[in-house]
Amino acid sequence: MTGGQSPQEAHLVGGIEHRAVIVTDYDPAWPVRYEAERIKIRDALGPAALSIEHIGSTSVPGLAAKSIIDIAVGVADVDDDGAHVAALLAAGYQLRVHEPAHRMLRTPALDVHVHVLDADSPHLTDHLALRDHLRRNPADRELYEQTKRRLAAMDWPSMNHYAQAKTEVITEILRHARASTAAEPTAVRAPANDPQARRSAVPPDRGG
Repeated sequence: MTGGQSPQEAHLVGGIEHRAVIVTDYDPAWPVRYEAERIKIRDALGPAALSIEHIGSTSVPGLAAKSIIDIAVGVADVDDDGAHVAALLAAGYQLRVHEPAHRMLRTPALDVHVHVLDADSPHLTDHLALRDHLRRNPADRELYEQTKRRLAAMDWPSMNHYAQAKTEVITEILRHARASTAAEPTAVRAPANDPQARRSAVPPDRGG
């Protein structure tokens, strides 16, 4: 890690990028793009991909978002790069984040982020909990959208700084999600790899 770098920035392959944060209205093409990428990832990884999930704001119908598809891939051991990173590189993705317990690869067009995590990672659990709660809770969906639009109007050194600024509202919504789940007599999960019905805090959207 060089002077002035945060620990997160030290794990960026290629260094910090200054990219505009543009939040757009929900686009029904997002789940279609996710499904195409899911098939591509499944074909590249085979049984090494224990789960493939559409996460992030583009996975929530009706929610405004950056037009970047986030995908979480659960694997047996995220630090075994030979079991997954090499195959994803061969499939055309480019490595952007390499840190303990998390790899992130993306398309050359920078419009798809593939997060590789341990299948039993609490970060993966939180990603799915946040997504599922936002899908069924209009009030928190509106709160999140308003926060994102307000933050997107500001100038940020990188998308990581923008993502860090969302930490407080994400933590609050995750608290609501856990309270809601605890109040349910039985938690029902959607089938794995359902394109539309697919849960420590959600890690920041590093790499943008």
